[in-house]
Amino acid sequence: MSQKHRLIILGTGGIAARHAEKFGELETIEIVAAVDSNLERAKTFAEAHGIAKAFGSLDEAIGWGAFDAAVNSTPDNVHKPTTLQLIAADKHVFCEKPLAVNYEDAMAMVEAAEAAGIVNMVNLTYRNAHAIQRAREMVDAGEIGPIRHVDANYLQSWLTGKHWGDWRTEERWLWRLSASHGSKGVLGDIGIHIIDFVTFGTGLDISELQARMKTFDKAEGGAIGPYRFDVNDSVAMTVELANGALGVIHMSRYATGNLNDLHLTIYGEKGALRIWANQFDSSLHVCTGPNIETATWELTPCAATPRNERRFAEALSAGVTGDPSFRRAAEVQKTLDLCFVSDAEKRMLPTGLGTTVPMEAQDIDQTA
Repeated sequence: MSQKHRLIILGTGGIAARHAEKFGELETIEIVAAVDSNLERAKTFAEAHGIAKAFGSLDEAIGWGAFDAAVNSTPDNVHKPTTLQLIAADKHVFCEKPLAVNYEDAMAMVEAAEAAGIVNMVNLTYRNAHAIQRAREMVDAGEIGPIRHVDANYLQSWLTGKHWGDWRTEERWLWRLSASHGSKGVLGDIGIHIIDFVTFGTGLDISELQARMKTFDKAEGGAIGPYRFDVNDSVAMTVELANGALGVIHMSRYATGNLNDLHLTIYGEKGALRIWANQFDSSLHVCTGPNIETATWELTPCAATPRNERRFAEALSAGVTGDPSFRRAAEVQKTLDLCFVSDAEKRMLPTGLGTTVPMEAQDIDQTA
């Protein structure tokens, strides 16, 4: 049996339960502690997931030291200081998205991780989608020819429906609408996913962008209690990819009728790919060959791809950085930051990013 890597989960709200479940299924991982600024919450989480130890601070956990790596699922604005603390302690890090709240902070984390030689990875969740991985393989194989246009969106509707709870009364939604509580709006929350979806799926960076953002009135006085609603609710982007292809990317929390849907269509000279994904499933439709003449799309089977948790475990075993890495997440963050500048200045901006988004080789596993 392979050596077990001892893992702690830092931050026990929201996504942490899913990480406990998925990392807990892996034969090479042992979750040894839960850490939270609220010790009682850490203890409750540890008990619920069969974790032996609980700590009320990262300082205490590092002082104990009996772990190799950490899942950093703290709030966005805490990612940088906690990750730097873990790196200084020579611990490998699997960080939730976004890596940081801005590109400068993200690059500080990249440089620290690379200088220390620690294994690093960011949980850009939709890399788990079988369809996007298969689409990228087809793009790389030249099956649709040179890419000429992309059409992408990430649509949610929790501001118009109560399928996930009532945003007017629940802190987990209210904070996402308020800059003073650390939110960067729909762009920071889900924009990071659709931008990664586009650039990874096409294998091309965004070289230029123009963004338009909108914040809508949602309550009398623009606030509920301490939560002032001042961040973007909908964003529309026009982009040029590194090879000159044009595209549109948009995202909204007002997309009534969509629970949590990502769509990406990649149009090439020899064919096209249409990808749909949510947090549970994905599909790929393809229009190539004779089907181009009749505009017929065929559903294409996609082999299962390993989840990000498994990729991180494999990266730990190999002693190499996983994909998507801190550096890749920082590049996406640079694009997000420029969207705010573009909206303020009402103009197209160059990103200065490279031309090719790397795709690490992955072992396809039907049981992943």
